[in-house]
Amino acid sequence: MQNTSKNRAPAPKYVSTKQLSLTEFESPFERNLNPSNRWVILSKLLPWDELCSIYWKHVPEKSTGRTPLNPRIVLGAIIIKHLCDLDDRETVEQISENIYMQYFLGYSSFCDVPPFDASLFVEFRKRLGLEQINKINERISKIKQELEQKEQNKKPKKDEDTPSKPQESTHKGSLITDATACPQDIAYPTDLDLLDDAREKTEELMDILFAVSTMQKKPRSYREKARKEYLKVAQKKAKTRKDIRTALKQQLGYLGRNIRSIDKILDTLEGIPLKKNQYKYLLVIQHLYQQQKSMYDAKTHSVEDRIVSIHQPHVRPIVRGKAKSKVEFGAKINITLVDGITFLDDFSWDAFNEGTRLQNSVEKYKERLGYYPKEVLADKIYCNRENRAYLKEKGINLKAKPLGRPSKQALSNQVSPGERNPVEGKFGQAKTAYGLDRIKARLSNTSESWVASIILVLNLVHLAEVALLWEIVKVLKLIFKEFLIVVNDFGYENKRDKKIRVA
Repeated sequence: MQNTSKNRAPAPKYVSTKQLSLTEFESPFERNLNPSNRWVILSKLLPWDELCSIYWKHVPEKSTGRTPLNPRIVLGAIIIKHLCDLDDRETVEQISENIYMQYFLGYSSFCDVPPFDASLFVEFRKRLGLEQINKINERISKIKQELEQKEQNKKPKKDEDTPSKPQESTHKGSLITDATACPQDIAYPTDLDLLDDAREKTEELMDILFAVSTMQKKPRSYREKARKEYLKVAQKKAKTRKDIRTALKQQLGYLGRNIRSIDKILDTLEGIPLKKNQYKYLLVIQHLYQQQKSMYDAKTHSVEDRIVSIHQPHVRPIVRGKAKSKVEFGAKINITLVDGITFLDDFSWDAFNEGTRLQNSVEKYKERLGYYPKEVLADKIYCNRENRAYLKEKGINLKAKPLGRPSKQALSNQVSPGERNPVEGKFGQAKTAYGLDRIKARLSNTSESWVASIILVLNLVHLAEVALLWEIVKVLKLIFKEFLIVVNDFGYENKRDKKIRVA
C-alpha cells in the first residue's frame, strides 16, 4: 500500500540559539549568502527568543505524539506569506526553493523538502490572534527605540560644563489614528444570489437527513424549477425592479418550503444527525430567511446584522461612502501610528463609529509607552466635543479641523497637508502589497489573525528600512571620509608643487 503521508522538513525542538553567521550556513552553492539581503537583515533584527516564548504560551509543549513545529518556522512562514503576498500553498513552495528564506527561518543548511503541509496555516492563524501579535508589535517598537538609542550614544557628547535642558514633560511623541475596512474574499452579495445559495444548501441538507430517516416519501423541493426561475432573472442583462421582486418572492417560497420540510424530517428523528458545520449552515439559513422575508415585506434593503454570506455569516456590510465603493463587505479596523510603528487597536465585524475609539487609543498609547502623546493627529470624525474635552483634560494637543467658526489660533492648529499621509500610506501599503484589500481566511478568528499578521509585516518592513538606512549612512560617512582624505592629499600636493615652482 502506497504511503500517502506528506513529508516535511525536519522540525527540531526550539532551543534558544544565536543567529547563524553567513559562513556557518551550509550552502549547496559556491558563494556565501549576501549580507545585504532583506531576509538576512530581518533575521538579525528580530528577537526570536521572545517571539517564540509568546508563541509557546498559547501552544504548550506535548509530551506525547509528534514533535511540534519549531515556532521560529511557524512565525517566519507567516511573515514570509504576507510580506510576499502569497497564498498558503505558494508560501510553502517558495520556502522549499529559496535559500534566503530558509536562513531567515533558522535552517542550518539548504533543504528542498517543504517545512510543513500548507493546510497547517489555518492552525497557525487560530493560535496567533490579535493579542499575541500586538505583543510582538510592542516588542518591535522597543527594538526600534533601542536601535535609535545606540545611534544616539555614538554621537559625540556635549561639553559637561554646558547645562542640559531638563526633560520633565509627561507628554511625548505624536499619535496618528485612522480607520479602514478590510474587504473579505466573497462574491458580491445580492439578495437573489443569497437566496439561491441558501436554497441549494437546504436541498443538500434534505438529502442527508432523508437518507437516515424512516420517511417513505421524500418531501418535494422543486429544485430544477427553482433553479430555472433563478437563472431566468439572474442572467438578464437589464433587470427591472419588478423582475427582481418577482424572483425574490419565488425563491423565498422555495426556501421557506425547504426549511419546513427539513423540520418535518427532523421531527421523525431522535436527535440531529448533522455534523457541526452542517447544523451551523441550517441555523444561518433560517436566520437569513427571516431577514430576507422581513426586507421583502418592508420593501427595504437594510436590516440589523445583515447576513451577506451563508459560508461566512460573520461578515457584515461596512458603509464607507468612498467614491470607488460606497459599501464594503468585511471587517473594520482602527489603527494608530506611533513613530512609524503601527498598532491594531480595534477589530470589529460591525461598522463602528471610529470617533468612539479615540480615547481608547490614547489610553493604549500611555499603557505601551508610559506617557501620554504630546499631540494627536486625526480625521474630523474623531474630533467630536467629547473627545476634544477629554484631550484638553489630559493636556494633549489635538491637530484637527476646528468646530464652528474658528479663530486664527485654531486655524493654525489644523493638520497641515501631508501630516496624516503616513497613516494613509500604511493603509495603501498594506492593501496593495500585503493583501489587506482581500482577506482570504474563512473563519472569524483566522481572519482577525490574517489582518494582525499584515500589521506585523508592516512593522518589520519599517524596522528593516530603518536599520538599512543606518547602514547606508555608515557607508556614506566612510566614503565621505575617504573623499576628504583624497581632497586634502590633493590640496597638499598642489601647495607643495607651487612652493617648488616659486623656489
